Amino acid sequence: MSTSPSKPASTPRPSVIQLAIKERAALYAAYIPMFAEGGIFIPSDRDYQLGDDVYVLITLPDDAQRYPVAGKVAWITPARSSGNRTQGIGISFPKDDKSKQLRLRIEEILGSALKSERPTQTI
Repeated sequence: MSTSPSKPASTPRPSVIQLAIKERAALYAAYIPMFAEGGIFIPSDRDYQLGDDVYVLITLPDDAQRYPVAGKVAWITPARSSGNRTQGIGISFPKDDKSKQLRLRIEEILGSALKSERPTQTI
């Protein structure tokens, strides 16, 4: 049996995900207004845990700007979930000015669609 010095536990670096949403309908399906600061659903087959840090670069329909978000996993849709929902994670936006601007921009793009009863990726 060999003994080797144990390495100190390091905090894993957050995942970096680029998410380009090209259509308003896709944005509607991905946006999560029920989170206090807003959030976005990201299709993924990678394993995440609630509370994991995730860094996302989001591009919205008809908007060349990329919006950086340092969010946390607050929703998980597992593989083979009911309702044939896409596997992935919901990221909650942090309470900061950049995220507030992103949330306002998303809600501006979606407009009256926010009141729709159509299902989304999460609810």
